Amino acid sequence: MPKQLPWMLLALCLSGAAVNEAGSAELEVGVEIPRLKVAEYHRPYVAVWIQDENRKVAANLSVWYQMKSPGDEVGHKWLPDLRQWWRRTGRSLDLPVDGVSGATRPVGQHDLTFSSTDERLTKLKPGKYTLVVEAAREVGGREMVEIPFTWPLKESFEAKANGESELGEVTLTFRP
Repeated sequence: MPKQLPWMLLALCLSGAAVNEAGSAELEVGVEIPRLKVAEYHRPYVAVWIQDENRKVAANLSVWYQMKSPGDEVGHKWLPDLRQWWRRTGRSLDLPVDGVSGATRPVGQHDLTFSSTDERLTKLKPGKYTLVVEAAREVGGREMVEIPFTWPLKESFEAKANGESELGEVTLTFRP
């Protein structure tokens, strides 16, 4: 069962007058990969996306999986272990996706920053959304963390949710 924060009604507009004078704003997603004390450790595959009220994918932000070289199909084999992401969008994508796909990450805090001019964000219509982070690890578990928010945002915002095993703290921050 995913961790959820109560619906937070935010008003954030990433276009026109709501963006600062320089015309830019940043949306930052922080994902913590915790250190686990297990006999056989493998870096987790992780997918980060935004879904709408109907749980349909509105934007793929990032997916981390085993990538040794361009065109390497080995890592694709285990992507279906990211069950929710795979069912909702992953299986229909032509991987790797430029600007979305990346290699697995080590233990630690990882920050993803998106500009207000990023096409994935400018296509979002006003409404309720959820940031979803899903992790799956070979010889390990699977976990999802969700952070709900309302789009567009008009002011600085930060929300956090904590995983219990495969994910640590997940943060969603907006800076105008």
